[in-house]
Amino acid sequence: MARAPLLQLSGISLTFGGNPVFDGLDLVVQPGDRVALVGRNGSGKSTLMKVMAGLVEPDQGDRVVPPGVTVGYMEQDPDLSGFATLGDYAASALHETDRYRIEMVAEGLKFRAETPVATASGGERRRAALAKLLAEAPELMLLDEPTNHLDIQAIEWLEAQLSETRVAFVLISHDRAFLRSLTRATLWIDRGEVRRREQGFDGFEEWRETVWAEEDEARHKLERKIKSEAKWAVEGISARRKRNMGRVRALQALRAERSAMIRRQGTAALELDSGTTSGKRVIEAKGLEKSFGDQRIVRGFDLRVLRGDRVAFVGPNGVGKTTLLKMLVGEVAPDAGTVTLGTNLEIAVFDQTRAQLDGEASLWENLTGDADMRVSGSSDQVMVRGAPRHVVAYLKDFLFDERQARAPVKSLSGGEKARLLLAKLMAKPSNLLILDEPTNDLDVETLDLLQDILGEYDGTVLLVSHDRDFIDRVATATVAMEGDGRATVYPGGWSDYAAQRPKVEAAPGKAARAEGPRETVKAKPAAKAEGLSFAERKRLEALPGIIERLEAELAKLGEFLSDPELFTREPVKFRKASEAMAERQVALAAAEEEWLLLAERA
Repeated sequence: MARAPLLQLSGISLTFGGNPVFDGLDLVVQPGDRVALVGRNGSGKSTLMKVMAGLVEPDQGDRVVPPGVTVGYMEQDPDLSGFATLGDYAASALHETDRYRIEMVAEGLKFRAETPVATASGGERRRAALAKLLAEAPELMLLDEPTNHLDIQAIEWLEAQLSETRVAFVLISHDRAFLRSLTRATLWIDRGEVRRREQGFDGFEEWRETVWAEEDEARHKLERKIKSEAKWAVEGISARRKRNMGRVRALQALRAERSAMIRRQGTAALELDSGTTSGKRVIEAKGLEKSFGDQRIVRGFDLRVLRGDRVAFVGPNGVGKTTLLKMLVGEVAPDAGTVTLGTNLEIAVFDQTRAQLDGEASLWENLTGDADMRVSGSSDQVMVRGAPRHVVAYLKDFLFDERQARAPVKSLSGGEKARLLLAKLMAKPSNLLILDEPTNDLDVETLDLLQDILGEYDGTVLLVSHDRDFIDRVATATVAMEGDGRATVYPGGWSDYAAQRPKVEAAPGKAARAEGPRETVKAKPAAKAEGLSFAERKRLEALPGIIERLEAELAKLGEFLSDPELFTREPVKFRKASEAMAERQVALAAAEEEWLLLAERA
């Protein structure tokens, strides 16, 4: 017997005073669905998710959620007004006896429930929203960029949680590895139309290109038919006294069809100018030591960066990745050790806080107000890689329209702010590029283009990112910061680091040294455990963390069930907690057995 849909949208139409965002949209989400919601920045992904959540009322159409079905939504900018702490917000919809669920997700998300709302950062607020959703466990979860501001360890924890859940979810994310791992269907928003494909994100690009190629072929055939009919209409006047009005009307209909076609938005015109060639040695760091109180950032850290290297810095949030970057470029002094910068360096910085943008000023003012970009005596031109450009023309290169040029930066989405900062960055020549969390909020197409641009860039790149796929595509070496001052250099990207990590033993307090990933450090294949495939080795590495998490959850559930009055006071809660404990006990036994079998074979 077929189960009823969790959510159904029928004939949804929505406008915001201009062109329709959606027109006649139909959409169904079934129990067990794991759906990737993808599309360009500004295509309406978050708007559609808010319609699905019931937070935005469409102009026309119906939203149907069956009685008893709960829909939970994790938004990008949650409203925490009225709550003293992040924990109060996260537990606001839970019964007092269910608050233990917040503690169960807090450790994995690195979410501190006691943090005051008044002092919480944007990333902490988003983690609170995610913790709230996971703890409430609705039948349908709507997740809008849940991995933004999470470090890789928290992303992997969340990935494990979602892979094990029976709850249906719809997911917006720019993280390819995350999408590939979790999704089984894809919703693609393109120019107000939503297409569904019953396969996960893997293969989306091929599907998209096929659809676009078919669209281009149909447009080409229509253009040829219009030309043929237009030629007949002109020549027919002299050949006949009376034109065939039916054919003329058909020509008018063809032209109307062509006018109704919405052209695809182009890609941003990203371009980097490496400017003056730097010296061969870009950065030489020896014996770096840095601490803030009891927190050690690095100890005995050595690194040599040569021209053309792409070095990624990875590690948990708060471990000191940005501080290390600032030490390497001379912005922060080390407690001990030396940093020697090479010659002819022109440094450009993409900072994760977007601090270079003035939120109250317009896009126009942000570009013309930059002294390095301003054209002398002109208020409507900016200097772009040595040549003057009109502000609006340059903004169009980054997919902004003329109306947005005078709008305040604070009105932009996260992806649009990232594109504007790239516009400022790429207007100036540079040969050392510092990218601190550049992938947050960018759509897949812009990430693809940024990756291609970095591949062609003649300069050197230092990169902080939690996007595993992006690191794999860009980095030639990875600096893993693991806490307590440990920082180790591995050749290659994230996958290379993950494969090498269990087999590399660095001397205590001393980081491995990279003599330049492209010239003197060669990526070595990871040592292979006898009899285990690559997937099995990865599973063997992951199982201790899974076992530890299950044990912690069982301890929390045991503590909750230890209340002797619980059964009589809250029989439903008692039953659900007992079922959850039984499920986790079975899962723990299976994980331990699997670990023993794999460990014996290894």
